Amino acid sequence: MSHHAFFNRLFPQGVAVDLGTANTLIYTRGKGIVLNQPSVVCFQKNTDVGQGRVTAVGDQAKQLLGRSPGNVEAVRPMRHGVIANFSAAERMFREFIDMAQLRSMFGRRAEFTICVPSNATAVERRAIREAALAAGAAKVTLIGESLAAAVGAGLPVSEARGSMVVDIGGGTTEVGVVSLGGVAYQTSVRVGGDQFDAAIIAHVRSTYGVILGDQTAELVKKTIGTATLDVPHQRMRAVGRSLNDGLPRTVELTNHDVAEALAVPLKTVIGAVKNALENAPPELITDIADTGIVLTGGGALLANLDKRLCDETGLAVRIADEPLTCAVRGAGAAVDYVDSASFLQ
Repeated sequence: MSHHAFFNRLFPQGVAVDLGTANTLIYTRGKGIVLNQPSVVCFQKNTDVGQGRVTAVGDQAKQLLGRSPGNVEAVRPMRHGVIANFSAAERMFREFIDMAQLRSMFGRRAEFTICVPSNATAVERRAIREAALAAGAAKVTLIGESLAAAVGAGLPVSEARGSMVVDIGGGTTEVGVVSLGGVAYQTSVRVGGDQFDAAIIAHVRSTYGVILGDQTAELVKKTIGTATLDVPHQRMRAVGRSLNDGLPRTVELTNHDVAEALAVPLKTVIGAVKNALENAPPELITDIADTGIVLTGGGALLANLDKRLCDETGLAVRIADEPLTCAVRGAGAAVDYVDSASFLQ
């Protein structure tokens, strides 16, 4: 039986899931992306039995982060691309399956391919698999995030040429060198968009004596965030709480503030890229010198990150088309032509 026929038998429904720290995406063959929602779930507090009924999930739940009423708890069950709260993850996943109407598409038991970080432990992988099975999956197969992102970015993963992908998610950055349908070298650091937000909060707190909320910090990052100081000044106002008197206070921040704040987490990301370039097979590095580096994931949208990486490595760096959805689209497509050994069975 050919690989193509084997995988079509293995994944007849072609449902792929990127159960990410920041967002969960679901892709189905034929329909494309059927769900893209923040990985947040809200519960009615019930002290007798722990977490009570689900009151909101996804976008609705994210709006309640940091501002939910006393009887409602907003939970982010994923941390660094793996499950931090099993029961919340399983219930969130179940809600997303219903929201995406997978049961009506595929009957009661759909089969899933799920992206996982390369540094996820055996226990963390088992937790992801068990949460999906508990949420209603018939079978779960795991695929490494780097490989899925490379396929989704349109890199020639099945060829003998080496390609490098840097996938910056909400909680992890994956750096992978792919060739011949598999991953020749990969490394992962637990730094992503969440750590960028936390760095902005810490910087504004220490510099201006103001505490920003998580969502305000994320808005600052998306509006004036930059990976390098070598840019014209941009400004925006942000409202936080004064450390002195606890009252609301408005601060005017610049993109240079954000660049300074992001210096430490970006150093970790750049270090992971350099580490991969130093340790991957030399023949594949020769290929990458010709083809450059491709950025995927939400973190790829940080302004001037491609320029910064280019300056640091001397290689061409480009951002993939639709970087936020590369991994889930790649997981959905990978089953057609990726070697079976590349899947984390």
